[in-house]
Amino acid sequence: MRTNNATLAAIRNLGILAHVDAGKTTVTERILYATGTTHKRGEVHDGTTVTDFDPQERDRGITIFAAAVSCAWDGHRINLIDTPGHVDFADEVERSLRVLDGAVAVFDAVAGVEPQSESVWRQADRHGVPRIAFVNKMDRAGADLGRAVESIRQRLHPVPLVVQLPIGAEDGFTGVVDLVRMRSLVWADGAGTAVEGPVPESLGEEAVRRRRALEETVAELHPAALEEFCERGTLSAGTLAATLRDLTRTGDGVVVLCGSAYRNRGIEPLLDAVVAYLPSPLDVPAVRGAHDGTEEERAADPEVPFAGLVFKVNASSTGRLAYVRVYAGTVEKGDTVWNPGTGRTERVARILRVMADRHVQLERAVAGDIVALAGVKSARAGSTLCDPGAPLLLEPPVAADPVVSVAVEARRATDTGRLATALARLAEEDPSLVVRTDAETGQTVLSGMGELHLEVAVEKIRRDGGPEVTVGRPRVAYRETVVEGVTGFVFRHVKQDGGAGQFAHVVLDVEPLGPEVGVTGFEFRSAVTGGAVPQEYVRAVEAGCRDALAEGPLAGHPVTGLRVTLTDGSTHVKDSSDTAFRAAGRLGLREALRACATALLEPVAEVTVTVPEDAVGSVLGDLAARRGRVGGSGTRGGAAVLTATVPLAELFGYATRLRSRTQGRGTFTTRPTGYAPAPRPVPVR
Repeated sequence: MRTNNATLAAIRNLGILAHVDAGKTTVTERILYATGTTHKRGEVHDGTTVTDFDPQERDRGITIFAAAVSCAWDGHRINLIDTPGHVDFADEVERSLRVLDGAVAVFDAVAGVEPQSESVWRQADRHGVPRIAFVNKMDRAGADLGRAVESIRQRLHPVPLVVQLPIGAEDGFTGVVDLVRMRSLVWADGAGTAVEGPVPESLGEEAVRRRRALEETVAELHPAALEEFCERGTLSAGTLAATLRDLTRTGDGVVVLCGSAYRNRGIEPLLDAVVAYLPSPLDVPAVRGAHDGTEEERAADPEVPFAGLVFKVNASSTGRLAYVRVYAGTVEKGDTVWNPGTGRTERVARILRVMADRHVQLERAVAGDIVALAGVKSARAGSTLCDPGAPLLLEPPVAADPVVSVAVEARRATDTGRLATALARLAEEDPSLVVRTDAETGQTVLSGMGELHLEVAVEKIRRDGGPEVTVGRPRVAYRETVVEGVTGFVFRHVKQDGGAGQFAHVVLDVEPLGPEVGVTGFEFRSAVTGGAVPQEYVRAVEAGCRDALAEGPLAGHPVTGLRVTLTDGSTHVKDSSDTAFRAAGRLGLREALRACATALLEPVAEVTVTVPEDAVGSVLGDLAARRGRVGGSGTRGGAAVLTATVPLAELFGYATRLRSRTQGRGTFTTRPTGYAPAPRPVPVR
């Protein structure tokens, strides 16, 4: 067991998180180069990166699909996932974070915290993933470590623990001062490794002052460090490093490093920080799952029964791979595993160590590994795979609700079957893509997280040898909500057509879920007293109410933002059943919603627009014409930065309009922020 623990302690499963264009993929490429995994530095602009291997990623210059790679550093195995930075692919980030133990958050030294930086940070917060921060692009004009750190403090609210001091600025950035070990690391032009030396005299006083500030901050957060600091008036390098590790793993502080990935400066200290501060599989809590209605824990131990979670599926015409995080036990080539979600057993044909689009065959994978399995045909993203003799169902990542839809059809009628197969494969790979048939028009509707998301999906069909596709105009996913509810709404479901009948009597209160219109979600509760409605029938009423949420009274859109309370009811000794009460819940809530005052909701997004000062007036006018509400403005790097909340339906084609109004100098980013009341007329689904 000691050997197993030593092996697990030397594993780091981490993701690279950031806003689009902050340099995630370049950081990943330099990590692979520094660890000797690759022998040539890949460049995003040249289309030569390892992780952005999909043709669309290389054409567009952005990361679209989460890519896993594996490398070794200082006796440690690092399994790394390069995640997308564009908001339309946030679901890829969500699934990746579900299986990671730590993360490196990359920030632009000029822009600091950007909208999608904030979104992925909040995602990591929800999953409790410890992070370290890397302020990239220190060689850019306008780069400022202090300003970037302050934006981290103000917008993300962690306690930044800055462990480096830059040597030089902008084009003159050549290295860093390591404040933990009080040494300098300097990278010469073209050099692959840093030259270690003493702290430069010109930075001596500043380094001492910043080291002192770091010690004081750490002592305030960590009792053991405070004790040593009070006794000695300082902290040793060993104590400081151990304390930084504790604070990172508890989330009480975030270690901040800096560098320039493009110029290959700062990558080795970043790797050292990953090994020193981020947790191994032994440092995170045992995975929890369910079996026969009871919750169980399974430790990260190769000797216990196998349990793993599928977080990504790659279903191509040449084969199918399920990417799995092994949480417990060992799985070997040829083993039979159980999928509790489908109730099927599968045989593992091959086990592969993943290197983006290349793979190395393995004989086995143990707790803590991230690998790809071939042969598990029933597994989907979120599926659990486990030992058939010790079933365990792990909680899957939750797929986000799609917000934009387009109608798709094959150009030739003979290709309808091929299109259905291609769409099914897309939805299998990406759970945030939803395919349905419109009941009224008979059209096939593809729904996703944004205009770019759907554009990429349709292009993938074409590039994978699918049929030619005609795509309709994008439409947003509207919702309906309750503005004013009803109380004491009585509904009786009585059906008698020979034999056993159906009887259910319910009394419902319906009210808005929150004080403001636009709150989403559904809440059901029971206030029945005296056993007027038995508990098993209460659950059936709740299920029926959830069925009724599929179509609202205004225009048939899904209903959200309401609370339903079952206050009373009655049963019949022979004719009452789960089926009857489920029907009463469904039909009763539909009738109650018609009696309520309801409103239409539309998805809205926070838009951050960066434009030249002379184009501000024109851009503000355009945002107002798109029903945008400007929330703030400022300047950054000589340009104006405008923040507004805009309905998603008004953002289709905005990129082209912005370029024309700013002579191609304007850029914008979006981040979904929820729903807001929509104007009439009512769009019909």
